[in-house]
Amino acid sequence: MKPYFEDDLVTLYHGDALEVTEWLSADVLVTDPPYGIAWTPSLGAYGPRMKERNKSQIQVIDAIANDADSCTRDEVLAMWQDKPAVIFGSWRIAKPSQTKHRLIWHKAGMPPGPLNNSFMSQDEEIYILGEGFVKSSPPMRSVIRTEEHRPTQVIQVGHPTPKPVGLMEVLIDRCQPEWVVADPFAGSGATLVAARNLGRKVIGVELEEKYCELIANRLDQQVFDFGSLEA
Repeated sequence: MKPYFEDDLVTLYHGDALEVTEWLSADVLVTDPPYGIAWTPSLGAYGPRMKERNKSQIQVIDAIANDADSCTRDEVLAMWQDKPAVIFGSWRIAKPSQTKHRLIWHKAGMPPGPLNNSFMSQDEEIYILGEGFVKSSPPMRSVIRTEEHRPTQVIQVGHPTPKPVGLMEVLIDRCQPEWVVADPFAGSGATLVAARNLGRKVIGVELEEKYCELIANRLDQQVFDFGSLEA
């Protein structure tokens, strides 16, 4: 199949990862799949003033395809078998059965949130599957903190759930240098940008063509991530 985008390090395909299977030739999966929580976008969550300022860009806040349940995630993991993987997810859905470790992404840069709620989530889970990741002394700690402003990122990037490039660089840096990275749910392209920033080869697949275009545009530019990270 002809790639949608290709350079010396990055290959991106447009299509369904269950059908476009070139990503299976990679060595490690680093991906943000549909969580299976039927996430519904709410413009009110981004604040009325931000909504007013960005009327022309409101269309970027879309629902997530194949998010009704975890079937798509689980089908991809079944195809991947027991190779190493780094998978984003939510505590609301059962984690992958092969999970060996769990990291926490602490989104410290989030806005105050709803005015009249008892609790508000400010983190997401990251599941580590398989073996062979880079070891260190001391080991990397399980909580990774970012300071970027999430609503601003949604508008600037043009995707409802963008991951910070700096966060993806931290995760990919735990993969062996010779491993080729795969992301069958490329989304905003953060995995692909981060891998290229680190000089790693990466194969991505994205279902929606508008996001393929977004990714290609990001890769055509020199992308930097200004969000601070604490691991």
